[in-house]
Amino acid sequence: MAEEAKILATIPRNATEQLQISINSYKEKKYLDLRIYYTTDDGASWLPTKKGVTVSPDNLMLLKDAVEEAMQELASELEE
Repeated sequence: MAEEAKILATIPRNATEQLQISINSYKEKKYLDLRIYYTTDDGASWLPTKKGVTVSPDNLMLLKDAVEEAMQELASELEE
């Protein structure tokens, strides 16, 4: 039986789309999934699209470093 995804964060894009950041597993291996979800029933249910990225645990430090660099680069935008 497949393990249920653990949703870490949800970032709204507009009224019918959101980015879900979650930990999923496939063939007993876990990975980070960043995927666009959509709704057609005012948010009662959310369905995944093909638009997304999976990150293996081996690449999490690269992603973390890139996000930290982006935060430094965009610090002035974050303060507004």
